[in-house]
Amino acid sequence: MGSLCLVLVILQLSWSLSSTVAPPSSHLCLPHQRDALLHFKTTISVDCFRDSYPKIDIESWNKSIDCCSWEGVECDNVTGHVIGIDLSHSCLVGSLFANNSLSQLHNLQWLDLSSNNLEGFLLENTSSLFHFHGLRRLNLADNAFDGAISTELFIQLVSLTHLNLSSNGFYGLIPHNINLLSSLVSLDLSSYGLDLRFDSQGFDMLARNLTKLRNLVLDTVDMSDVALTPFLNLSSSLEHLSLSGCKLHGEFPTQVFQLPNLKVLYLSENESLTGFLPNTSWSSGLELLDPSNCGFRGSIPASFGNLTQIISVDLSGNSLEGQIPDVFGNLRKLTFLSFSSCSLSGPLPITIFNLTKITRLDLSSNHLEGPLPNHVSELQLLEELGLSNNSISGVVPSWLFTLPSLPRLDLSYNKLVGPIDRIQKPSSIQEVHLRYNNIGGPIPDSFFDLVNLTWLDLSSNNLSGVIKSDMLSKLTSLEVLDVSNNSLLSLSTSGNDVNYSFPQLTM
Repeated sequence: MGSLCLVLVILQLSWSLSSTVAPPSSHLCLPHQRDALLHFKTTISVDCFRDSYPKIDIESWNKSIDCCSWEGVECDNVTGHVIGIDLSHSCLVGSLFANNSLSQLHNLQWLDLSSNNLEGFLLENTSSLFHFHGLRRLNLADNAFDGAISTELFIQLVSLTHLNLSSNGFYGLIPHNINLLSSLVSLDLSSYGLDLRFDSQGFDMLARNLTKLRNLVLDTVDMSDVALTPFLNLSSSLEHLSLSGCKLHGEFPTQVFQLPNLKVLYLSENESLTGFLPNTSWSSGLELLDPSNCGFRGSIPASFGNLTQIISVDLSGNSLEGQIPDVFGNLRKLTFLSFSSCSLSGPLPITIFNLTKITRLDLSSNHLEGPLPNHVSELQLLEELGLSNNSISGVVPSWLFTLPSLPRLDLSYNKLVGPIDRIQKPSSIQEVHLRYNNIGGPIPDSFFDLVNLTWLDLSSNNLSGVIKSDMLSKLTSLEVLDVSNNSLLSLSTSGNDVNYSFPQLTM
């Protein structure tokens, strides 16, 4: 009797649960939202360029399939409302005007139409986008949308956390009420040609009110009217700040370099932007630093050696002076370093040649002096080495020609002397530029074991001896050979030499 009661209780409980939990619907999609999407499909076309294909195949959308199963569409699992659309990189072409059928998707939370060829005045005052009051993510980047950005965008879409309008044709003053987007975590308004602009009041309101910002990208937004004091109010949460080519001017606050969470800072191509690198208290997590082609002054501080997370540094084209501090021993993640076209002087820092992950090192066009180290076992990943236009002296060490990843070596316009050391393990280097030095003595036979050479420039040195055609016979890929202005060096194709043909060679 007891067991029978237990079975009855279990059956009753099972029936009760099944009656309160609805079975999953095979068709979540709401008909009017499906029809809105299908109508949207008819207003655009798909046209992929050669060698490209759509990430999302919008042509597969059809009425016989639940729209919640369509590629690029996400629905709420309970209500069936369309909450997300991702049609990025989908070869979409056409005009998308302010009023379109997407306005019926009232519950949309994210919309990504980036990297297509869509056009139209999408953000004018009557835009259907402004109906999406719950929209959190909007990405229209890399299209051909046009027109001014309406103040309504920032009034109606106050729930936005991510906004990307970059690489379009938007123009005019960015409305001051952008400060209403207090939930923004990421903002990208970068443009092609300074058509968008901030004034000082608008940027100040952004800096004071968008306290959650972690990512701010304004490349080539005209900020020539923006004072630099609002930068002191930027969010301490900021991780990525990109302001390249913005016509910024004046002295940049060093406090920005010290934002506690900053990882990426791009300030390049602001020729009238001046300032100094901080002597202390850099953001310890800084990974990418690029204030190239600006007007920063002073020296490179020793505290630079504390940036243990740094991956890429480009300080080229500034007015920096003094010695490069020998503080690179702990920068073990560094892959890119450029101090070119500054006014740096003094010896080459030895620790810079111990960077095991460096792929590009450019110290060209400075006043650096002293010899290169005699032996270097690191730099095995180095793909570019720029040391031209300095005052580097001493001999040309043979290790330069043994780096396995280096295709091009340029030590032109220095004070190097000879003879060139014998090369023990020739690499696959393709170009060697040593013009305008004081290199003397003969060219070692091992130099002609660099069988992948396409360009060899040894002009304007003090080289001596004879280059015979059988030496050149190994260099079958050679296209340019310049040994001019070496008064004691000659080329010989006479005697017992075999005639070799170099159909691409320019001498």
